[in-house]
Amino acid sequence: MRKLLVSSVFGLSLSLGSCGSSGPTLDDLNRAASSVLNGSGSELGIGEITQGLKQALTQGSNIVVAQLGQPDGFNKDPRIRIPLPKNLAKARDYASKVGLQGSFDDLELKLNEAAERATPQAKKLFLGAIRDMSIDDAKSILQGPDNAATQYFQEKTGVSLENAMRPLVDTALNQVGAVRSFNSAMAKYKSIPLAPDVSADLTGHVVDKGIGGIFLYLAEEEKAIRTNPVKRTTELLQRVFGSS
Repeated sequence: MRKLLVSSVFGLSLSLGSCGSSGPTLDDLNRAASSVLNGSGSELGIGEITQGLKQALTQGSNIVVAQLGQPDGFNKDPRIRIPLPKNLAKARDYASKVGLQGSFDDLELKLNEAAERATPQAKKLFLGAIRDMSIDDAKSILQGPDNAATQYFQEKTGVSLENAMRPLVDTALNQVGAVRSFNSAMAKYKSIPLAPDVSADLTGHVVDKGIGGIFLYLAEEEKAIRTNPVKRTTELLQRVFGSS
């Protein structure tokens, strides 16, 4: 009966502190895991603890993807807003001398819109990594540094995330009109006498900056899980997640 109640606690009360809700932190789960590994608290199995971690990380991943995948998720966030590639930023500065920077500004906006469209595709990769997480993986995350889960995601999804997002970003760049904006900006730029030649891998730039933004916020969600105090409102929560 206790196990059923514990499973219900994981299913109903696990949430992230950064969302304003209460729930067990990674420290709580780690204490519970230590009790199991040390031979005490055996009614709470390591399987339930691992499942609790998976639920917490699933919710954290969903939060990040939803936040960044909405309109202006990148564009209006100064921490992760995608700038023009450096050589195009220099070209914009050059073009601004003759009042032709508008097309470059529009292109920068389109790069962020493309990242916002492509980001939701990252969710299934994160959920797959969580689903495949072993008990040993869970122990390493629980007992690791504040960004252990984020490092796990980077190791398990980094290359596949980049490969998966590149064609999606390519499509998004076309859909939001970034390619048209780029061609327009270049046409105006090349009309300027003695303007230096420039080129850019827009897709690679958006993929790199977009993934950087995703992992930045994943690390912050993980820190919230680890450090936000849990509000233990019931005797059961106090027994399950209390200090060992």
